[in-house]
Amino acid sequence: MELKPKKGKLLIAEPALTGDVSFNRSVVLLAEHNDEGAVGFILNKPLQYDICDLVAEIKVPLKVFNGGPVEQDNLYFIHKVPHLIADSIEISDGIYWGGDFDKIVELINCNTITENDIRFFLGYSGWASLQLDQELTSKSWVVVRNEYQSDIIQKSTTAFWKEKMIELGGDYLIWSNSPENPILN
Repeated sequence: MELKPKKGKLLIAEPALTGDVSFNRSVVLLAEHNDEGAVGFILNKPLQYDICDLVAEIKVPLKVFNGGPVEQDNLYFIHKVPHLIADSIEISDGIYWGGDFDKIVELINCNTITENDIRFFLGYSGWASLQLDQELTSKSWVVVRNEYQSDIIQKSTTAFWKEKMIELGGDYLIWSNSPENPILN
């Protein structure tokens, strides 16, 4: 049974997306999915920046990730500490989106929040109404459950896509060991 896209689910890029610079080998956490469209964050593409490179008030070097091709000049974040961050929006399974940024700065600087609690992104992944459904029909993505729940923040590393390919099994096993750029094969 194929899963339907829903906030809190993961989108695994099909190997056929190899030529897509933004989504090649991506694992996306859906933060919202409704009749108006969908929003998500790529979990496994770290950038060369730390948050303290982008926000002078933050003194702790937490990694920043490429969240997707939309609004890459804006900072977004997911976390698992809504009891510490007011105005958070629940995605699902203990994962939250947004909240009081001034409070986040304070909590990071006093080491109350660590890299295990929060993930920062430049940009996000967005789909217009029915666009994601069309991409699913054309086999661009596989929808899977987020079995890690709030631990997804620590789990999703650069090897995450390969791990998901292995878990999917079958023909995906072949792709798990393919080079990122097939021309280099």
